[in-house]
Amino acid sequence: MKRIFSGAQPSGNVHLGNYLGALRNWVALQREYESFFCIVNLHAITVPQDPKVLAAKTRELARIYLAVGIDPEVSTVFVQSDVAAHAELTWLLNGVTRMSELERMTQFKDKARKQEESLSVGYFNYPVLMAADILLYQTDLVPVGEDQKQHLELTRDIALRFNRDYGETFRIPDPFIPKIGARIMSLADPTRKMSKSDAESEAGCVMLLDDDDAVRRKFKRAVTDSGTEIRFNPGRPAINNLLTIYHLLTEKSAADIEDHFDGKGYAKLKEELADVTIEFLKPLQQRVRAIDDVRLDEILEQGAARAESIAGPTLARAKANMGLVGAKS
Repeated sequence: MKRIFSGAQPSGNVHLGNYLGALRNWVALQREYESFFCIVNLHAITVPQDPKVLAAKTRELARIYLAVGIDPEVSTVFVQSDVAAHAELTWLLNGVTRMSELERMTQFKDKARKQEESLSVGYFNYPVLMAADILLYQTDLVPVGEDQKQHLELTRDIALRFNRDYGETFRIPDPFIPKIGARIMSLADPTRKMSKSDAESEAGCVMLLDDDDAVRRKFKRAVTDSGTEIRFNPGRPAINNLLTIYHLLTEKSAADIEDHFDGKGYAKLKEELADVTIEFLKPLQQRVRAIDDVRLDEILEQGAARAESIAGPTLARAKANMGLVGAKS
């Protein structure tokens, strides 16, 4: 069975775009592949974090993983910082990664333009940590959104270079990018991806733990395009985004959805979209609350042990191939 690896940061709140663009696909893939799903808290500290909030959000995200349908009996669910090999392999990979490669990363360039002086070394270097995350598990397939595809290409380049210079060590991973739903856009600005780090996230994001009133308010205020026709059309990004969300939550065909809303106004679309979103979120939120601390600890401890059993030998091979051996070797 081939292996997949993916992860999400425990900073901020998990939103509907995270579910439809990533978590939903993880659930679908977990029985087709040996699956490793990580809470990447080391990535989170590349920007300032409140330690208590970060710890709480790490556990909340783990609960959300389980609540959306990731099965710990099938998949390995763990916290990144519980497996020290992630940090150690990052340092080894720094030796084969070029400064120029990291400087070309789009997300770094965008961030650097806004806050160059306060940007941490960790933020500059986090694509190498991402490469370590993936390569530690001899990953075959990485479910990613379009915005992370550049980072996966860098991971492949790093692995190929390491294998060339030090001998076969890492499997070369391929991306898995879903054909639909990979990029859910902001309700406030449909030209930008729905993002919890966006300054307009309160208006643009429906959070998975939002109450009914918040969901209805956000969809009611969602921007729309000119005209009145309710049809899938990439040239009308606001309506196309709302219909895509409706399609993914209801699993109805595009033709059926267009027929259903034929002759109806935007208000009706927003109302029904709020209804189906609330219907989806209620049982999910109940499952999040039902996972107690003792059970969560068991799952994360077992996940870390399983992850270490794969990551440890990979790290040892990388160190040996680089000549990093101890006095007893």
